[in-house]
Amino acid sequence: MAMTPDKLKHWINTWPTFVGQGIEVLEVGDDWTHALVRLNSTEANANYLGTAFGGSLFSMLDPFFVILALEQLGPDFNVWDKAAEIEFVRPGTSAVTARIDMPADIVEEMRAATKDGEKLLRWFEVDPTDEAGEVVARARRQLYVRKKRDRSLPNVIPPVRYKPRWR
Repeated sequence: MAMTPDKLKHWINTWPTFVGQGIEVLEVGDDWTHALVRLNSTEANANYLGTAFGGSLFSMLDPFFVILALEQLGPDFNVWDKAAEIEFVRPGTSAVTARIDMPADIVEEMRAATKDGEKLLRWFEVDPTDEAGEVVARARRQLYVRKKRDRSLPNVIPPVRYKPRWR
């Protein structure tokens, strides 16, 4: 059964990891080029000072760059998080929203750069904002992208197959 943006949204919005942190997926682009995610401000996900817990800010962004890239590239590619950085700019005192973008032209650049089996490391950025539109954090994610090896070649160790739980 193929994953669709609506199925992904439903699955993540019922996933205990996100539900427990007050994270909600508002939208996933029909073409897999973006996702809109919100961290709702509640007592259950507040830090010691009563503002948005930094771990939840980090978590709200965590799966989306990989998923959006992988769904556009297709099953012939491996896509993994390689590195991540977050800078906390101001306390999140209200709901925090982030739009994660994975433009189709960038995905095509990744496809072209890895067509002969080379790996690609590429950074992506997102700035989650509060209800007033103020930047709460600046986050960067580095993706590892590589075309899967041809399994028909002799003496090649097949790559580890990872099957997402929701498929």
